[in-house]
Amino acid sequence: VQLQASGGGLVQAGRSLTLSCAASRSTFDIDVMGWYRQAPGKQRVLVATITSGNSTHYIESVKGRFTISIDHAKNTLYLQMNRLKPEDTAVYYCNAYRQGWDYWGRGTQVTVSS
Repeated sequence: VQLQASGGGLVQAGRSLTLSCAASRSTFDIDVMGWYRQAPGKQRVLVATITSGNSTHYIESVKGRFTISIDHAKNTLYLQMNRLKPEDTAVYYCNAYRQGWDYWGRGTQVTVSS
């Protein structure tokens, strides 16, 4: 599975941004998709996941602000990010887990200014 993430940028705190991740195969065939982020000097951490059954999971710090979704017609994963905070600044990576294998896309930078 090849993944292509896009949509990052520089935004002011309180604004919104939507990340996209296009998959090279049908998203119906992918068990779990997710977004991770890596801030400067820190480890990559999970942000949100969505299963093939549409079950979602979010880390506490983004609950109520971020929404993960999949458009199966477009084989694309999204992360709608609202009320962004400076601490959301990171490189965001999309991930696909299928039949025991992890696949990663290149990251997209999100910078939130205060």
